[in-house]
Amino acid sequence: MSVADSRVTIHMAASLDGFIARRDGRVDWLDTSDHYADGETMAAADVSAFLATIDCYVMGSRTYETALRFAQSGAGWAYGDTPVYVLTTRELPRIRPSVEFYAGDLSAFVNATLRHQHTTIWCVGGAMVAGELLRLGLADEVRCSILPVLIGDGIPFFGALGADIALHLAEVHAYATGMLDVRYEIRGSAAALQNNKAPDTA
Repeated sequence: MSVADSRVTIHMAASLDGFIARRDGRVDWLDTSDHYADGETMAAADVSAFLATIDCYVMGSRTYETALRFAQSGAGWAYGDTPVYVLTTRELPRIRPSVEFYAGDLSAFVNATLRHQHTTIWCVGGAMVAGELLRLGLADEVRCSILPVLIGDGIPFFGALGADIALHLAEVHAYATGMLDVRYEIRGSAAALQNNKAPDTA
């Protein structure tokens, strides 16, 4: 596989005011829904087909612990048998063979390992991991599922980034539940430059 074919996506669900969790880590507000008459609907088969296109997930320790709590409560393991890489220096339980832990240089891990092994790499939390991927120029796109709720306070999608990051709005979907999905390409990333390259007319 060519490294140039790989794509690192940051994806998170967020409230309209830009929070991905309450201060204590709770995400009970994710059950919020509305009704938008002109919105799209997605069948379970469509969701499964889309998830099958994701080669691996990357997350921080707190997101992993949240996933563990969901699994232990009977909600199931959200990531199936897809490889999950947890970035942490802590000792955490490894509940599935598909889970691996990593503590080390993030740039080397993404560029020298993940991009050589996987095509579609999804970072699904948390804010610190997403921010670091952006600061280091390791991400190609940002996807956000915006739920129809304001929670007033919590953990922001991104912390301080140190500089502006220019984005290109590539895709928008409004769903019947009131959720809005937006996809931004990061201008200046390797993938964005490849997609926007002028056609060869020679």
